[in-house]
Amino acid sequence: MMYLEIQKPDGTKKLLELSPGFYSIGSDEENKIVLSGTGVSGRHVIVSLRNGACWVEDLTFGETQIDGAVVHGRAEVIEGQVLQLGGFGLKFYSTRPTPVRVELPVASIPPSPPPVPTVTRPIPALPVPPPVVVDGERDERLLARRQTVKQQIHKELLERMDIKRLTATHINEGELHRRVLETVEGIVKEVAPRLPPDISALSLTKEVYDEAVGLGAIEDLLADSDVTEIMVNGPQHIYVERRGRIELTDRTFLDEKSVLAVIERIVSPLGRRIDESQPYVDARLRDGSRVNAIIHPLSLIGPCLTIRKFSKIPLTSDDLIRHGTWTPEMRDFLKACIEARKNIIVSGGTGSGKTTLLNVLSSFLPAHERILTIEDAAELQLKQAHVVSLESRPPNIEGKGAVTIRDLVRNALRMRPDRIVVGECRGGEALDMLQAMNTGHDGSLTTVHANTPRDVISRMETLVLMSGMDLPIRAIREQITSAVDLIIHESRLSDGSRKVVNVTEVVGSEGERTTMQDIFVFEQTGISPEGKVMGRIVPTGAIPTFLDDLKARGVKVDLSIFSPQR
Repeated sequence: MMYLEIQKPDGTKKLLELSPGFYSIGSDEENKIVLSGTGVSGRHVIVSLRNGACWVEDLTFGETQIDGAVVHGRAEVIEGQVLQLGGFGLKFYSTRPTPVRVELPVASIPPSPPPVPTVTRPIPALPVPPPVVVDGERDERLLARRQTVKQQIHKELLERMDIKRLTATHINEGELHRRVLETVEGIVKEVAPRLPPDISALSLTKEVYDEAVGLGAIEDLLADSDVTEIMVNGPQHIYVERRGRIELTDRTFLDEKSVLAVIERIVSPLGRRIDESQPYVDARLRDGSRVNAIIHPLSLIGPCLTIRKFSKIPLTSDDLIRHGTWTPEMRDFLKACIEARKNIIVSGGTGSGKTTLLNVLSSFLPAHERILTIEDAAELQLKQAHVVSLESRPPNIEGKGAVTIRDLVRNALRMRPDRIVVGECRGGEALDMLQAMNTGHDGSLTTVHANTPRDVISRMETLVLMSGMDLPIRAIREQITSAVDLIIHESRLSDGSRKVVNVTEVVGSEGERTTMQDIFVFEQTGISPEGKVMGRIVPTGAIPTFLDDLKARGVKVDLSIFSPQR
């Protein structure tokens, strides 16, 4: 259950208890929640309540605000934020708020209603369908029945509305969504008497609406805060990662065309494309979540879509301590290193949390400095005021106009940066990054895929060779040891948790070998009966060789954090 507190223009308040579902709000009597007043459109917004999250979709021309910020399209309303419609203020809560002056009884299911109030009506609960996934097995008969009904309604929708033509005429997004919703509701209302008892008309309306103008079967998964990754393997199989575990869901797309339509809706606003000549693409959602899509002929099982979700509220250093990713001592040491302008590489495997850690480390950058971020798809969420974000660009349909990470690194050097943050070094840009670190742009940050801190050195050597420069390995190694001060290695453990397993200093080189020393390491002590990895992050006792440099820069470090006895 969620609670909606409505504040009228005259200051009086009302409280409603809402079940998970799909609600229309506006001044027309056909809405689930009616707000009669100036500034409220007939069909003003659509609100979706799922898994404790609240999403709002504006159907007007920018007449909806969240805490004073205009809503364009779809946005999430965080608990306690004010959704403003005309003179009305709406707040959503996951638990019952402190008592307010309530003029109406809390909505019940179904009420034996007194006269329908002028401002709001009781809202029926969304019927809970029987479970479709039990012990990892899906009820394929129920899925097939629901899929057949959805296909019939979707076909009828396309016969009544030419959505592609309306989109091509540059119709306002809110108006398009309003028309689609009204049409879908009309069709579902017509077929409702013939629906099987295990299929909810309300949930069916939302599913078809999402397929038509939203992100289809993954719309609710994106709103689920427990889901960290979504993997679409063709139209019939959608997997998610929850708490580090991958599981099959009961969600399905109508067909391959529906998956392709969702991919197009994601990549088109970014100026990117996907077709048979360019059958894979990297992109991002509005909240910064990372997206990869690959289609036929490279994918033999149909269109595949992988979305690595970003937290709606960016994780902080304290969050990483609570999750056990690092310790307060490690946090304080790395913060001191960043303040002292040490060059840092974050390494790890795929899905180990490198970008999240890089984002937290970037939060330690001084607010008065000019920071340039360079990424393939913009994901970093820096809160400093003076940040310039650069994003690479793929080639156009003629194969021209590409702008690579390496191009952006070179250009960044001409933009008077105090700090350069590269989302990931995966090619020849590694050479330009090392040269920047060695020529006065110290304090830079980047990430590299590698299995261990020592592998980072050989990986960087390989990336430099990819630049096309015929440099001897010894010269490359000297560049690396001179430029890089620290390597932070993060790993995803067997239970799905992410931990910093090494903080390693690059000391220098002896002959052909790079000398390194671990400052902090993660020591695993075992696995609990529940499968949880047990262990702790401990200092090795080694003292960083650049400690005097930290003191010279006025950065204080408590030497006791390096003591193994601590």
